Amino acid sequence: MRLQGEKQKTMAADLLLLLTALIWGFGFVAQRAGMEYIGPYTFNGIRFLLGGFCLLPLALRSDRSVSPEIPATIAPLKAGFYAGLVLFCGASLQQVGLLYTSAGKAGFITGLYVIFVPIFGLFFGKQTGAGTWGGAFLATAGMYFLSVKADFSIGTGDMLVLIGAVFWALHVLLLSYLAPRTHPVRLAMVQFLFCGLLSLIIAMIAEVITLKTIVAAAIPILYGGICSVGIGYTLQVVAQRRAHPAHASILLSLEAVFAAIGGWWLLGEVLSVRGLFGCGLMLGGMLFSQLYPLYRRKRYLATNGLR
Repeated sequence: MRLQGEKQKTMAADLLLLLTALIWGFGFVAQRAGMEYIGPYTFNGIRFLLGGFCLLPLALRSDRSVSPEIPATIAPLKAGFYAGLVLFCGASLQQVGLLYTSAGKAGFITGLYVIFVPIFGLFFGKQTGAGTWGGAFLATAGMYFLSVKADFSIGTGDMLVLIGAVFWALHVLLLSYLAPRTHPVRLAMVQFLFCGLLSLIIAMIAEVITLKTIVAAAIPILYGGICSVGIGYTLQVVAQRRAHPAHASILLSLEAVFAAIGGWWLLGEVLSVRGLFGCGLMLGGMLFSQLYPLYRRKRYLATNGLR
């Protein structure tokens, strides 16, 4: 009975992760649709502020939820400032890049951050293995088929989103250091608020902001703020307490697939056969980099009778 209960909880966690991937994938559609009315910095500014305020009830909870092994030595305000700065760079590059590329392509290119994270971790003394390099090879080949043209050039939008993926990877590494040393939900809220404020400052300098255009973009903004940031983050935190790491890797990687589906369904975006082949290679690379280490560990435990 207890084992059945655990399986049900794991299945529920998997469904929540699948829903999270769907929400984030369709978030690329909302980001692109919103810029039919407002500029990229205005869109990011409003949606991240909205997402940050969505986390306020969770942030006000008294429990610290920090790692018992690592003292909570960093104030959420300070941690959120640094994380928010890197988040601003990644989100800005992605949002501006979406002016020049499709939601589907942006979803797959952004997903490359799962390859970049372990590679960049080498510079911080973290080891990586064959899974990372095999995944990087597949992802690089996929990026070639998806984005590189006949004259070996790459589109402006694809390049901006690719650089943005580098910042998303740096953001993951930074959070892995900061989150155990402070209140994680307050860290998330502060980084969203700081990213939103910084985006709005840039928007007031470089873009024209009117109430009429904001109202016209209300649905994409609400989706991007409440669903992608507020609900998506909360679902991920809740689900990954129960989900198997392999399940989480697979299900969250489907974010790119949902972005492509959403772009086709709602925006009429169509990928060529070459592009679809590239997307398949990239998704394979993402999954291989995440799942191969788990396979090696499982095989090692079985071989040594530790299972």
